[in-house]
Amino acid sequence: MKALTLWEPWASLIALGAKRIETRSWPTNYRGPIAIHAAKSRKFWGLVAQEPFTSAATQPTIFHPGCVIAIADLVACIEMTPQNIAMVDEPERSFGHYEPGRFMWLLANVRRIDPVPATGRQRIWEWEGPINFIA
Repeated sequence: MKALTLWEPWASLIALGAKRIETRSWPTNYRGPIAIHAAKSRKFWGLVAQEPFTSAATQPTIFHPGCVIAIADLVACIEMTPQNIAMVDEPERSFGHYEPGRFMWLLANVRRIDPVPATGRQRIWEWEGPINFIA
């Protein structure tokens, strides 16, 4: 399965359903299921103490650095223009880097899984691991 590593708290915000758009400087032609991996880095964990992250991170036990924590469907990759950036609501806009020329990766059907330890990588990578969905 394809996988994508994100720093926390962004990976957990996807797993919780609070973040539906991942922003990247590069596009992808891939569409389909993608594992969401939470990087080990704790560089940005302090953001959880600030709004809108505090309100969105309703379950502090979601943070599992160095683990695959969710499966989502990557359904579209859209180049950012001023017009489509303006259509992104808050707090979603606070959870990404929005500027013309970057790309919005639209995620749907996000499902949390039991955390599975994995070594993350840059860009899209292949992951093979057990998937046990959390009800």
